[in-house]
Amino acid sequence: MRNQPKYNFIKNTIYALKGLKDIVKHESSFKIELLICIALLPFIFVIEISLVEKLLLFITMMGVLIAETINSAIERVVDLVTLEHHDMAGRAKDVGSTIVFLSICMSVFVWGVVLFQNFI
Repeated sequence: MRNQPKYNFIKNTIYALKGLKDIVKHESSFKIELLICIALLPFIFVIEISLVEKLLLFITMMGVLIAETINSAIERVVDLVTLEHHDMAGRAKDVGSTIVFLSICMSVFVWGVVLFQNFI
């Protein structure tokens, strides 16, 4: 049996918002990506494209933020385990960065295809 408290929606939401506040406060990459998403969000509502295309643009934007959050969690856990240089620690951090890189590539590709298809 797991040593875990019962599920509580309010407490779990508070923990999630606490994590969001922390990542916004301490992670510059997340801040930059969040600002880009905030700047692009109104654009999604203004342009005349299908609802499915709007959802694709939004989902890929959110994917970048989710990937950056995962990367930050990986980096923090690795730093908790060891601050010394270790090959496996570096590789774990590199994989986290790859998650972000791939999500950005996917987002740029989807945005490019949707915009090209509708406006060129």
